[in-house]
Amino acid sequence: MDSGQILLSYIKVWVILLLLSATFQNSKLAAKNTAQDKKRKLAAENSGFISIDCGAEEDYLDGDTGITYKTDKDFISTGKNKVVAPEHNLTTLYYGNMANSLRTFPEGKRNCYTLKPRQGKNQNYYVRAFFYYGNYDSKNQTQIKFDLYIGVNHWTTVVDMQWTYYEIIHYSVTDTIYVCLVNTGFGVPFINGLDLRFMNDSPYRSMNGSLIPKVLADLGGLDPTLGAMRYKDDVYDRIWRLDVNLNDSVSNSTEANIDIQGSDDPCRLPVEVLRTAVQPRNGHNSLSYSYTLRHRENFTPEFLVFFHFAEIEQIAPGERREFTITLNGLNYGPFTLEYLKPLTIGPYKLQVPEDQVRFSIDATLRSDLPPILNAFEIFKLWPLPDSPTNQTDVDAIMAIKEAYKIDRVDWQGDPCLPLTTWTGLLCNDDNPPRIISLNLSSSQLSGNIAVSLLNLTAIKSLDLSNNELTGTVLEAFAQLPHLTILDLSGNKLTGAIPHSLKEKSNSRQLQLSLDGNLDLCKMDTCEKKKRSFPVLVIAFVISVSVLLLLNIITIFWRLKIENSTNMLNWRERLQIAVDAANGLEYLHNGCRPPIVHRDLKSSNILLTENLQAKIADFGLSKAFATEGDSYVITVPAGTPGYIDPEFRASGNLNKKSDVYSFGILLCELITGQPPLIKGHQGHTHILQWVSPLVERGDIQSIIDPRLQGEFSTNCAWKALEIALSCVPLTSRQRPDMSDILGELKECLAMEMSSEMIMRGSVEMSLVLGTDMAPNLR
Repeated sequence: MDSGQILLSYIKVWVILLLLSATFQNSKLAAKNTAQDKKRKLAAENSGFISIDCGAEEDYLDGDTGITYKTDKDFISTGKNKVVAPEHNLTTLYYGNMANSLRTFPEGKRNCYTLKPRQGKNQNYYVRAFFYYGNYDSKNQTQIKFDLYIGVNHWTTVVDMQWTYYEIIHYSVTDTIYVCLVNTGFGVPFINGLDLRFMNDSPYRSMNGSLIPKVLADLGGLDPTLGAMRYKDDVYDRIWRLDVNLNDSVSNSTEANIDIQGSDDPCRLPVEVLRTAVQPRNGHNSLSYSYTLRHRENFTPEFLVFFHFAEIEQIAPGERREFTITLNGLNYGPFTLEYLKPLTIGPYKLQVPEDQVRFSIDATLRSDLPPILNAFEIFKLWPLPDSPTNQTDVDAIMAIKEAYKIDRVDWQGDPCLPLTTWTGLLCNDDNPPRIISLNLSSSQLSGNIAVSLLNLTAIKSLDLSNNELTGTVLEAFAQLPHLTILDLSGNKLTGAIPHSLKEKSNSRQLQLSLDGNLDLCKMDTCEKKKRSFPVLVIAFVISVSVLLLLNIITIFWRLKIENSTNMLNWRERLQIAVDAANGLEYLHNGCRPPIVHRDLKSSNILLTENLQAKIADFGLSKAFATEGDSYVITVPAGTPGYIDPEFRASGNLNKKSDVYSFGILLCELITGQPPLIKGHQGHTHILQWVSPLVERGDIQSIIDPRLQGEFSTNCAWKALEIALSCVPLTSRQRPDMSDILGELKECLAMEMSSEMIMRGSVEMSLVLGTDMAPNLR
């Protein structure tokens, strides 16, 4: 081979190497961008963010905040959409598009938004409501006033006709949070936007009430004339005021990187806030500020105060910045700072009988430099005197409302409080209140008697008369300890009257009314008709991966294996998910009538020796009576951790109940964690465990650590996205199994493609390495 041919060979090799390198870098960049996009999407949709543009016609992505805003159609059923007058259109960096659309409530005294955050009860939530009249009704009104409630407690009175917002950090003792607008007779209530942000384990909490943000000050930053600002990297999406001035101060800033991810700062401030600060003007060594309450309270108010610092100057060797804090006459410190490291001092809790919060930050005698301050926050503690209705009663009445499709304007928010009960309800004065009477007479009810009625365990009077109810009388009514009046007259009930109800009626413990049910047998000699039930026979259907009995290993045991050689790898887990979805999709859409498994869990997914997944154990399964039925009413059953919360509350079983269980099963496959994770303080549900990790975008901590990082990040995010799409609290928000199956197949194909690319890169490297090696002589 002459020198020209050798040179040409080397050039070809280098071209191939350059192409491979460029391809690899592009794939890395694409993977990074895709992963970031998925992280943002998951963080917005699944981390506890609920963002509502009230009155908007369609969902949209807000470019300034990076947050997807939804219409309010899934959160409230009353009200009318309006837009502000064109000459009043308003756009601010923290209001966005919300200012130009609104929802008004001309009907009903109380209209409530229903928020159901994924994290559930006993958590802190940042709730914010936006208001802007904008002459939407062309009446040029100058005085509209209405009340705003959170849950059953008064939050504030809305009186400002110009753009304004109200915020509260609310500790919710219920899974559902109601935000209600109450008409006080001074104009039609309206609202432009509503935000809810999960606060995680932040220091912003008060177990005895809520916190009202009074001042959130970003110091030394942007143009104060902007008024306020929201920052994309603020995990709590706070609105920071830019127009707060400290006496005789000057601004300072840096472009240096501040590591907020690696910081243990509990308040998790955005980097833009920490990059700016104020300090005293030359010759001064003190910063001071005072905040005065606008309205006096009939109690001594309490406040929480946070001070936020980050040293943004590189201090010369031998110099120091040291300062103390004086807050309403109390001294704290001294304090020093580390370069570019965030530090939160507080919270300081104080009572303020004089209705004023005052502080000063002073350099110590040993300090060479004046004090600085990057930001501070002042919160007012707000007591919540009233307790919401007993949660079991709330779940029951909501399930009844859903089962019978009851559409009454005033059936919103809490059933018993704050002002009046729902129409047809009576509640007692217990703490919390209990529902003791329910009158649904002549309400056009149809179908069977709802099982969820049995969960009203304090009820004394139940009137379901003059409706179109069918089926049998529930014997379990006799088990309600306080029930003294039961009126089922004027319906189409059939079958025999339960013996236990007859006994209570004969002993005058129960006033039982059954007149007008022509097919109801009231005699003891009623002929006992034999009821025929369809026998559910499921054979070995190989093509759809459905199985009754097979003595082979389950997913549950394979997930518990610690031995890396026998542990399920990432691709095997995806294949199992596809197989299980295939079987479940057949039960839902291939069987006639459809079948709901009702107890889907990892120990009911069997694996053949080739790791093909089969669904087993149909002991709790239910077949619909006809192909057209969408649900059956049955006693809730299943395995804790997997059972659909909507089914548990209402007794309404449908295909989406299985979808929820499948979502939990997917989370189990992805994380290696059980549905109920045991800890020192009890059990944590897998969704509560994974949500804060999703919020941080920490996919490495989510995926089973035994996989040792051997998975495609893009594929992992997609699998997690599929799992979380299965588990909204309301069934109508969950996808069909056919859609889930399609998504999982795409995910598996993505993983297999990634493996082929990696395998091809390794093989090419080996080939190139062989070609370049010197010849042995």
